[in-house]
Amino acid sequence: MTDLNRYSRHVTQPPARAAAQAILHGAGLAPADLDKPQVAIAPVWYEGSTCNLHTLALAATIKAGVQATGMVAFRAATPGVNDAIAMGSAGMRYSLPSRELIAESLETLVAAHGYDGLIAVPGCDKNLPGALLAIARLDRPALVVFGGTIAPGRLGGETIDVISAFQSCGERLAGRLDAQRQAEIIRHACPGAGACGGMYTASTMALVIEVMGLALPYSASAPALSEAKQAECRQAGPTLHQAMALDLRPSRLLTRAAFENALVVVMVTGGSTNAVLHLLALARAVGVPLTLADVQAASERVPRLADMKPSGRYLMADLHAAGGSPALFRYLLAADLLDGDCLTITGRTLAASLAELPALNPGQEVIRPLTRPLQPQGHIRVLHGDLAPAGAVAKTAFAPTACFTGPAHVFDTEAAVLEALTAGRIAAGSVVVIRYQGPVGGPGMPEMLSATAALVGAGFGETVALITDGRFSGGSHGLLVGHVTPEAQLGGPLALVADGDCLRIDLAAGRLDWLVPAAEREARQARWRAPASTVRAGCLRRYARTVGPASEGCLTDG
Repeated sequence: MTDLNRYSRHVTQPPARAAAQAILHGAGLAPADLDKPQVAIAPVWYEGSTCNLHTLALAATIKAGVQATGMVAFRAATPGVNDAIAMGSAGMRYSLPSRELIAESLETLVAAHGYDGLIAVPGCDKNLPGALLAIARLDRPALVVFGGTIAPGRLGGETIDVISAFQSCGERLAGRLDAQRQAEIIRHACPGAGACGGMYTASTMALVIEVMGLALPYSASAPALSEAKQAECRQAGPTLHQAMALDLRPSRLLTRAAFENALVVVMVTGGSTNAVLHLLALARAVGVPLTLADVQAASERVPRLADMKPSGRYLMADLHAAGGSPALFRYLLAADLLDGDCLTITGRTLAASLAELPALNPGQEVIRPLTRPLQPQGHIRVLHGDLAPAGAVAKTAFAPTACFTGPAHVFDTEAAVLEALTAGRIAAGSVVVIRYQGPVGGPGMPEMLSATAALVGAGFGETVALITDGRFSGGSHGLLVGHVTPEAQLGGPLALVADGDCLRIDLAAGRLDWLVPAAEREARQARWRAPASTVRAGCLRRYARTVGPASEGCLTDG
């Protein structure tokens, strides 16, 4: 099997690597095992997160399948961040940087030890793009087994999830909810293992990975604790073995057409705006040209069809019951929205791998027909203008109007927004600005879900817009504009906005404008000084020094 151990044989065969071989024997390998290919199985595992607490057990099932093919498998867990736990606190600054941490740890693990293949088992949001970046950089056969989504929470016959818990904060502030009811929501929103069940960042990226050919069919939609997920784990080893034999490296799968397919799926499903950051970063990692203009082009030609939370009614478990992710892809392929010639990790094209799988169930309501879209165009819009010379990303699924103009209400932290909301100082018709939250200014470009969920819970979801140089959770909804570039910390126009300034969001024209005379802008620019960094040492300081702009994916190695 020396044709499959392209990398590990440089560790296991030469007499000069005697110490390495001794270590491997000490780890339990028999002499005959040194001739076998070696595969890393990398769960993002920690027990304090529903998204990740089961991934080590999934990795054990995967390991058995790898070993059954005659290969050696080693498990190695990597850390991550649970965004729901970190949200609204200083800990959220570590969320996006954890993407780089995961990518670097997996790259280091595989490259340093000469593993011939990789199976990553991510759970929460940044786990998935982190694994993707590592796979792209390593460019050796690899696949992803998504940990799967959590079962829906139930309370009094109502389906709830983690976003229900976030929104309960605003509902309680507005007097719509008492403490007992909020406690019941908190208790029942997350009933066990699995990632958040709506079309939030984890599910969005799982669909992206599957349609780009780096995961097995149903990986994105199969629930965490389902037999379908167990079957995927058992099949992962044989699939990787075949991919290694065919030398199916990621660079053969991650083509321009594959990225176009990914953007289509993001738009059709109402997926997370975080997918924009991650796809831009991944494209740069593999040398595929992809810009914000491509995101906008996809939005203009692709309708939103999935009636899924946070912009609709259903969860990923409902999509799986309706036929699953392959059935969705089949529908899009038949509609000529996907390129079926793209290669997948199975060794077959996307079209060939879907041909033998069932279509969407008759009568299902999760995916609308093309003749009745939820939105005729995508829910993500790229904006430019006085406030965002290098671009911004708007999430429009719940936008009350295509053009929103209002006075600015400016905050430098998310916590200050919550304080103002509690004190009743936020009024309908205003544009809330949260700045100094970019990749450098945060640092770490934290998500604003606590603020957006509280605004929705307080009844401002359709009457208040929000603009930030930070990010939004996949669970955020309302009229939201994020990823504003250049960011405030680097002197972008958002740093100069004052309370009462007139701001205009024009989705139809693709504009984000600051209606203040040029002379006043120039005077403010002359007076402005960058705030001191809030971090003095550690990984956030390094991140702030090395990270690129949001318009290019926030990479730290580019």
